[in-house]
Amino acid sequence: MPKQIINVPGAAPSAVLSPATRVGNLIFVAGRTGRDPSSGSYSPDIKAQTRNALEDIKSILEAAGSSLDQVLSNTCYLTRIEDFSGFNEVYTSYFVTDRPARTTVQSGLMAADALVEITAVACMP
Repeated sequence: MPKQIINVPGAAPSAVLSPATRVGNLIFVAGRTGRDPSSGSYSPDIKAQTRNALEDIKSILEAAGSSLDQVLSNTCYLTRIEDFSGFNEVYTSYFVTDRPARTTVQSGLMAADALVEITAVACMP
């Protein structure tokens, strides 16, 4: 089964990664940080960063022909455990019912000032 790269202008996390790849019915979204799409900077607020990351994932999935409703699994990385509550507040506003499987861990992130990074696996509707 051939792999299809999902390209979204401005969405690539770096020059060496694709925003997402699709194989068959599955879409694998690369880790998305909470960078503000307008300014390119990171807010010191976990809620703002979580919202930015999820909006980025939403845009990528829509470009692939899918949506947040089709997310099967998320892996979430937080740099500070004390941000877990604020992260969950925003996260649960995007996944209200039929929530995807999720793993959340505390981890250092490669992007300076990033508080959150989220990867997603979704399917086609």
